[in-house]
Amino acid sequence: MELVIISGRSGSGKSTALHQLEDLGYYCVDNLPAALLPTLILQLEREQYAAFKGIALCLDARNSDDDLHQIHPVLKALPNTINSEVIFLDASNDILIKRFSETRRRHPLTSDQRSLAEAIANESVLLEGLAQQADLTIDTSRLTLYDLRAMISSRLGGEPREGLSLLVESFGFKRGVPPDADLVFDARLLPNPHWVTNLRTKTGQDTEVAQFLEQQHTTAIFIKQIVDFLQYWLPEYQQSQRSYMTVAIGCTGGQHRSVYVAEQIYKQIKQGHTPTQIRHRELARLDTR
Repeated sequence: MELVIISGRSGSGKSTALHQLEDLGYYCVDNLPAALLPTLILQLEREQYAAFKGIALCLDARNSDDDLHQIHPVLKALPNTINSEVIFLDASNDILIKRFSETRRRHPLTSDQRSLAEAIANESVLLEGLAQQADLTIDTSRLTLYDLRAMISSRLGGEPREGLSLLVESFGFKRGVPPDADLVFDARLLPNPHWVTNLRTKTGQDTEVAQFLEQQHTTAIFIKQIVDFLQYWLPEYQQSQRSYMTVAIGCTGGQHRSVYVAEQIYKQIKQGHTPTQIRHRELARLDTR
């Protein structure tokens, strides 16, 4: 049975992630006391729950301190029939404060003696153990609700995984390196199509940009060496019990070079490694305008 634990700081998108997992066929429970997890699993292993894809739980700072400290031994004591993973959502302090201000919701840890900023900081301390156990950490600071639903669906919506789930992501350095990136490759050394007038508004997915980059001898070498590196080392990462990996390819704006390189790496890697997904962070932002 698949067990997905969604955790993270308040305002990071846990409810959105849990609702998406429910749409994907998981039996979902919000704010379960961690001490009740073994009992819940025993109940859900009964035949009448076999139609569900798995169990998805939200465990966060609404739990008692004692329960939060017991999560690791509770997970270690689960039966071997349970394949568990922890997904931890987070965002920058400024974004979390902004989200609470916009929605006028009350943070669960605020009080007359504790401000919103103090509650958010305290929550980091309370959830440190779960954050360290996370198989996948998602920074939602720049994600819309639709982006987050799509990411959860792409990572958890397919058939049950065997081994490491790989995401190849393009991005622009001027907007920052993706916080969840495990490996980062810098494509800014390649000639920039931005300085070719008729290519400026196009992207690395367009034929004209691809042809421009393919004419540069460094492009093929750069891609081949990254692919060789991944093909050699991915099995080792998988042997280390890693569940997720994000390979990030960056250029200045995340529109031309990184998109093209990420596409080529994705096409070559997915032939021998599944599941593999691709995401273009800056193009996703353009599409929502």
